[in-house]
Amino acid sequence: MKVTVLGAGAWGTALARLLHANGHEVTFWGRDSAHLESIHKVGQNETYLPGVTLPQDWKMEPSLPKAVAASEAIVIAVPSKAFRAVASVLTNFSGVAISVTKGIEFDTGLTMCGLLRETAPQARTVALSGPTLAAEVARDMPSAIVAASVDTPAALLVQRLFHRPTFRVYTSTDPLGVELGGALKNVIAIAAGTCDGLGFGDNSKAALITRSIVEIRRLGVACGACAETFAGLSGLGDLTVTCFSKLSRNRSLGERLGRGENLDHILSSTRSVAEGYPAARSAYRLARTLNVSTPIIDEVHAMLYEGKNVVQALRDLTGRDSKAEQ
Repeated sequence: MKVTVLGAGAWGTALARLLHANGHEVTFWGRDSAHLESIHKVGQNETYLPGVTLPQDWKMEPSLPKAVAASEAIVIAVPSKAFRAVASVLTNFSGVAISVTKGIEFDTGLTMCGLLRETAPQARTVALSGPTLAAEVARDMPSAIVAASVDTPAALLVQRLFHRPTFRVYTSTDPLGVELGGALKNVIAIAAGTCDGLGFGDNSKAALITRSIVEIRRLGVACGACAETFAGLSGLGDLTVTCFSKLSRNRSLGERLGRGENLDHILSSTRSVAEGYPAARSAYRLARTLNVSTPIIDEVHAMLYEGKNVVQALRDLTGRDSKAEQ
């Protein structure tokens, strides 16, 4: 198939490489034409995915309208803050639009597939999400992911596009749950990183993850998602890898906070986007709108947006009244 990948970061690059390996005709777009030229010339994405050899025969296209013009499927791998603007070029697109971005729009509370349904009403939308660190996928380490859509044939098509021996693709009919699991776990990963920065052990992180999946499921179900989805790859699976991996940008952000670094300095000194930062704001607002109890998300929000001391946030979280396990 003719597939366009929008977004020249680590995840977009890894997926473009995978699609090329599966024999598809790949067009690659990024907002920085010089960056695209460098990838083509060097055969690596030295900025976001160094050390991974990339093919020389895929097409680099700096023009967004040209990049999507003849595509049968489009993969959107841009940061959530740029998603709506990029997706706005897909107004007349009627192929398969695949979101691999994990986020929630603050003003509307929409996931990225929700945005696609507004900006690309003729497209067949699919969410592709799971415990898949770009650096490992790009090095062909065994991974598994979920293609989710209410349009089952579209999900099956995406499964065929990406599936290979080292990249197992499952399908789901709950795109909302898959997307919310992917977005909300980034918020929790910041809390997990904070535990690391404060020098806590594995007991602390295990307790955090276990209670967090309850919180994520509670909010997800209130939004209309299926509870069972959060026990799968895009829920518990993605939460686990993001909270433990040294490759996780969100866990790293939290670790630096826990060590006492200034948040503004952390954000300005990091090339890659930590999606948990904007997601914390969106999730907090969503939980307030739906009247859902989210104590862990609330404390992360307080650390990031209210200037709350990290140690005080922990004390307030662990000092809550005892209760039965849910």
